[in-house]
Order: sequence, then structure tokens, then C-alpha cells
Amino acid sequence: MNEPTPIRSTTDARERLHDLVGARHGKIVSARDAVRLVGDGDTVATGGFVGIGFAENLAVALEEAFLEGDDSEYPGMGRPQNLTLVYAAGQGDGKERGLNHFGHSGLVKRVIGGHWGLVPRLQELAVNNAIEAYNLPQGVISQLFRDIAAGKPGHLSRVGLGTFVDPRHGGGKVNARTTEDIVELWPYNGQNYLFYKAFPIHVAMIRGTTADPDGNVTMEREALTLEALAIAMAARNSGGIVIVQVERVAERGSLNPRQVKVPGILVDCVVVAEKPEYHPQTFATPYSAAFAGELRVPVSAQTPMAMSPRKIIARRAALELVVDGVVNLGIGMPEGIASVANEERVLDLITLTAEPGVIGGMPASGLDFGAAVNTAAVIDQPYQFDFYDGGGLDLAFLGLAQADREGNLNVSKFGPKLAGAGGFINISQNAKKVVFVGTFTAGTMKKFVHEVEQRTFSGAMALQRGQPVLYVTERCVFELSAGGLVLTEIAPGVDLQRDILAQMDFTPVMPGAPKLMDARIFAPEPMGLRAILTAVPLSARLQYNPAQGVFYVDFSRFTVKRADEIEAIHDAVARQLEPIGHKVPAIVNYDEFQLDEDLLDEWADMVARLCERYYTTVTRYASNAFVRASLAQSLSAHGVTPNVFRSSSSRDKG
Repeated sequence: MNEPTPIRSTTDARERLHDLVGARHGKIVSARDAVRLVGDGDTVATGGFVGIGFAENLAVALEEAFLEGDDSEYPGMGRPQNLTLVYAAGQGDGKERGLNHFGHSGLVKRVIGGHWGLVPRLQELAVNNAIEAYNLPQGVISQLFRDIAAGKPGHLSRVGLGTFVDPRHGGGKVNARTTEDIVELWPYNGQNYLFYKAFPIHVAMIRGTTADPDGNVTMEREALTLEALAIAMAARNSGGIVIVQVERVAERGSLNPRQVKVPGILVDCVVVAEKPEYHPQTFATPYSAAFAGELRVPVSAQTPMAMSPRKIIARRAALELVVDGVVNLGIGMPEGIASVANEERVLDLITLTAEPGVIGGMPASGLDFGAAVNTAAVIDQPYQFDFYDGGGLDLAFLGLAQADREGNLNVSKFGPKLAGAGGFINISQNAKKVVFVGTFTAGTMKKFVHEVEQRTFSGAMALQRGQPVLYVTERCVFELSAGGLVLTEIAPGVDLQRDILAQMDFTPVMPGAPKLMDARIFAPEPMGLRAILTAVPLSARLQYNPAQGVFYVDFSRFTVKRADEIEAIHDAVARQLEPIGHKVPAIVNYDEFQLDEDLLDEWADMVARLCERYYTTVTRYASNAFVRASLAQSLSAHGVTPNVFRSSSSRDKG
């Protein structure tokens, strides 16, 4: 391993900083003054996700300082140039804002970024070989900031193995000008890992909401907290400078210490945004109280998606959801799954997450992506990736841009277009199950090719992990197997030869005729997804435990709408208990049970017959007070002792 890069001497920067703030009250300075602390050759780390948490005012001021090129107004201060820029998530609007302000030849010499699609100006420099450029996984970079802060030599992870980040496949280098290896292959205990080298951070540019003169920073109006704390610690412990952009200043000592996200001991300069447009909550929304968690909004009133290939794909993908599953939704096509889940009223059955740190609620889309409404929690981005990397995701829905016969996927590079991987590699490698979603073709261009241009996801590595992988399009569905992609489903009305096979560069595995995709996906009315997700086979709801001698009945989230369903339940119970030859105690879970009101008497009569023939005692649970009352009244009327409790603990107390 190479020796770690030594921490640079920041004496000059510290002296310049003293000149700026020494004669002033506190750490409040102008943006113009703050960016003049950035010296020739510095490594600058920026925080942000699209436009959320990005210090736009600082980026504008830095760009102006470089273009002016005259430091006579600031004697002894340097000019920002030849910078190394480091950032985790994409920070830009795809046009001019965000890190596009850094897109000048001479301003940056090296860029280490997680996502490039939103920064066309930087992308152009990289593609034209004008700068050294790397694309590393977003989660790795966010976690690397913490490792730099802790003085570690780097970050060790399995994330990136088998992809273009793996040194055996390029090491994350974007162009021919980029030659230094910053990722190494590390075998350990019979397994391979990747080691991402640490380096000092000379300048941190982060954002918050409110600061006091001592530099303590809160984020109450921000949609995300991101990796601001990790970046600040990394710069501070590298001997660097930490600059924070805020929208307002509070009196010293007035901030609630539990709301302070970046303590003043880490902060050197505080810059108050000069214009509202320099401090929007996102690049699409100046401010939303819902994004800040100040209030909850009624998402059920949102207009459903119009029927389209996008909705068909989202509906088919949504059939893979599981009750109580923790889910990640990627940007773009996967965003439609949140809309379908909302329309189908199943958001309460799952937990949606997004990589910058939102947990629960409904993620936003477009230039608001990364924010969410009605969240359960918002955590720092490095911790979100800790959770993801450790296998916390039950299911991930990610975009499908290009796939090959081995199940490899490319979403990061297409000819001269450098999109970058973002969080895709972390998420796709570590979710228990991954579903790639996208249209079957990109206009007239084929998406299913002999070999992907760049490997952002490795089918072979997924097979080694035993990870289920689906590829969902509006025409068909593929599944990853040891033999390659298997064509498992085809849409009604789609011609196999003309619409699928002729539009692919390879022939998928077809052990038999693919089955038709569920017709409900294509109908104009809702699919009834809630009923689909909560439908547990009756046989799985009835379990006799011979060791305990107890019969368990699970009617949670169970719906009965017809009389014949009641008799089917009676017969199923009889089949299980008749062979035992004697009565047994029963425990019945009625949580979120739904019974047509007209069937109450028939239900109670069926229960009475079971009690007389098979049960010694019955204990019933229902968290809903109305269900408890209805059951108690109906059962009592049929001579059955109700024994209906709110929970097992309430029974124990009673």
C-alpha cells in the first residue's frame, strides 16, 4: 500500500483566516472573503444531494474568484485553482447550478465524484481528458469522509467488487489522463475486499440553516442532513478549513444543543446566503415545510399516474413488494413505484427509503429527489449506507439502462456520456433482492446487448451471493440464472419474435413458453395491490403446535366478504384438528381483521360450532376497538364467551 498523503501545512490559510475574523465578532464572513481561503492545489469536499444541502452561494463565489484572477483586493490571499474536488452524491441541476460552477479548466485538476450526470460542465472536462477523474460509489465516498476524520488510512469494503470500480476492471478511472490507483484489491480471510485510500481534506464547503457567532450550526429547515458532519470533521482533523453556508444567524448561546448538527469547534467561517436563490431547499422547491418535517401532508390526494409504459413497469415491479419490507427507490423510473404504492394505499405496509438518509414516508421526484414527505426519520447519509451495506434492505428498485446476457447492468457510462454510478453499486450489491426497471428499448436503441459498455452491476457476483434479480420492462420480465437471463413473463398482445427477440442482441434462456404478465397491470382501475400483498394462504394461517398443545389462528389483515369463505375456514380448521382426537386451547389474532357487516351472524355461528367441537378455551386479540366490540357482541349472542383483548399484555394484566 502507498504511504498516506501527508497533511498539508495550513499556516498560510490560518493566518489569512485570522486576518478575516480576528477583528470581527465571531466567525461570520462574506462568501467572497471565505472562498479566498481556498488555495492553489487544495482538496475541496462539498456536501449536497442534487440541490439539497448544497452551498450554492459558496460555489458561485468560488467561481467568481477564479474567473477574476486578481487578488490585489485581498493581499496575501491565494487564487482558487488546480483544485481536487471530492463529493459523494450528484450536486447540480444538469445545467448551470451546483458543482457546474467548478466546471472550468484550471479551476479543478482532479475530481473524485459519486455521480456525474447532473454536472455536465465537469463531465465535459472529464470526457475530453482535461482533468483527472474518478467515479467511486456514492456510499463509499460518504463513509470515506468519516474514515478520514478518524485518521484511518482508508475505507475497506466489498462494495464495487466485479464492477468498473474494481482495480481489475479499471479502478474507477474515467479517462486516460487518470493514472493513479486510489482503489486496491485486498484479499482477507479467503475473501476479496476493496481498499479505498484516504487523503486529507483542505477545505470543507457545507450547508445548514442557522448558525450562531461561534459557528454552531442547526439544520431545521433542511430536507436532509447528509454527510455535513463527516466532511467538517474530515477537514478539521486534516488541518483544513471548514466553511458553512447558512440562511440566518442567531444570538450566541440561543441554539438548542440537541439541534446542533455541526458544532462550532469544527467551523472556521460562517457565510450567510446573499440571496434566497442561493439557499433553496431543493433546486425545484424554495421551501417546503413537509420536506423539513414540520408537518405531514395528505399524500392520498395526489393524482395517480396516467396509464403509460412507465406505469405498467411500476405496477409490475410493485408486485414484488412484501409487507413490512424495507425498500430503496432509485432515481428516475423507480420513482413511479412510490406513486403506484400511494395509489394502491399500501404505503403503510412498507417502508420506503432513499440513500441520502430518508426513512419512511413518500420520496419526492425530479430535482426534489432525495427529499420526502411524512418521513419516520432522517439520518446522516453515511449511516444510511452503513444500513444498506450491511444488508438492511429487503428490496431495491433501480433503473435499467443497459443489460447483457450474463445479467450485468450498465447505468454509468454510454459513449461520451458519463452518468456515474451514484449509490447504485452500494444498493444493488447489498439488497436482499433487486429489481431493475426500465423500458425495453431506448427509442430505437437496444438495451439488451451482448456486453455492457461498463459494468455497474455484476450478474456473476449476484449469483455468488445467491441474490434474486429481476429485470422488469413493459414488454416482458427476465430473471437472472446461472445460464444467463431467463425470459419468464410476456405482456399480453406482445409478439415474442417481433417485439422481444428481434429487439435483443442475444437470445435469452427460455425453458418453456413464458407466462403472461398479470392482466391487472394493464387495466385502468387500481390493481388491488393491498389485497395481493396481504393475501396469506389460509393453510399458512392455521398452525397447531404439538409441543405446546395450542392451536394458533392468524387472521391479521385478513378479509372475509362471502359466506362460502366462512365455511372454507371451518372446514380447514376441522381438517387440522379432527385427527388430534381431543379439544385444544386456541389463540386467534384478529389484528386488522375485516369482515363484511352482513356476515357477522354467520361468522359467529361458525365460531360457535368450532368452540363446541374443537376448542377448550379461546383467547382472541384485536387492536381495533370496533372489531373487539363487534366480535364480542356477535359471539355473546351465539353463546360464546368472547375473551377478546387488545393485546397479549392487556390479557396478562386482566
